[in-house]
Amino acid sequence: MLVAAMLTACSNGSDNPSKQEDMKTTLQLTQEWDKTFPKSDKVDHKKVTFRNRYGIELAADMYTPKGATGQLAAIAVSGPFGAVKEQSSGLYAQHMAERGFLTIAFDPSFTGESGGEPRRMASPDINTEDFLAAVDFLSVQANVDPERIGIIGICGFGGMAVNAAAIDPRIKATVASTMYDMSKVNKEGYFASEDTPKQRMEKRKAMAAQRTEDFRSGTYKRAGGVVDPLPDDSPWFVKDYHAYYKTKRGYHERSGNSNDGWNVIGCQSFLNQPLLAFADEIENPVLLIHGEKAHSRYFSEYAFEKMTGKHVEGQSAKEGNKQLMIIEGASHVDLYDDVAGVIPYDTIETFFQENLK
Repeated sequence: MLVAAMLTACSNGSDNPSKQEDMKTTLQLTQEWDKTFPKSDKVDHKKVTFRNRYGIELAADMYTPKGATGQLAAIAVSGPFGAVKEQSSGLYAQHMAERGFLTIAFDPSFTGESGGEPRRMASPDINTEDFLAAVDFLSVQANVDPERIGIIGICGFGGMAVNAAAIDPRIKATVASTMYDMSKVNKEGYFASEDTPKQRMEKRKAMAAQRTEDFRSGTYKRAGGVVDPLPDDSPWFVKDYHAYYKTKRGYHERSGNSNDGWNVIGCQSFLNQPLLAFADEIENPVLLIHGEKAHSRYFSEYAFEKMTGKHVEGQSAKEGNKQLMIIEGASHVDLYDDVAGVIPYDTIETFFQENLK
């Protein structure tokens, strides 16, 4: 009875439904080119906005191949976790637009130029919804074929992209590059180093105490972005992050990772809301890309196993329409930009060409 009532409530339309086109943007959007990568002369670029089903307005950069006509296949891109669209996601989007796709790179809710308060919060539900809202937006563009829409998620938004693919069959093909499963790392710590009920309870207690303190003070304490200055004894993957987020290579003023990071309680809900619970029910193609030397490689291997039942370590594999591609010698951050020259754009292009047709 309760389920039936809930379903009825969710299915009833409002007498006065809001229309996206009636909503004027309230966002402050930078109009000058302020990306961490050079502007391509092969694509047209403009800023666009759209709202997710929670009413949060998202900001995006749209990249369209110059001279393109007719309806195009489209790709929505986001990530890394704590980054902004002026960093990796915009780079991927621009490259794919050069190859004939209409693309958008968007800032997730609560970050960058997108809306949502308080700032620097994250949510497995809302951030998955951000991808679905991007598909909503692309589906109604006159120059987009709504039957040919794919997504790319980078780092922590790789996990969100897989979750989005599991819930929305409009997403015809998904790429997760150098992915994190943010639920898994919050629940277990790196390499299952905090994977006991006692350790999780300590995290819950710390989060609960911080919530009380934040409410008392009226502000949200920030966790800090990538550590700077970099201690000599930092793990190599932290040095990898620093080399991107804290240097001219990848620094951006609106990026949480480049500055003061997420709120301490910003990722609380990932502790008990697993992202990949229904990954095995994804019917459409998925391509997981990861560096051989990346500390995070096991997240893609775990996702591949969830989707296929096949366990692999350190090697590429394919099972049906699910593929794991391991880039020899590459680190996690090597797949953020073109410095190492290892992002497999040709493979990504072929994957989408074959599956968005």
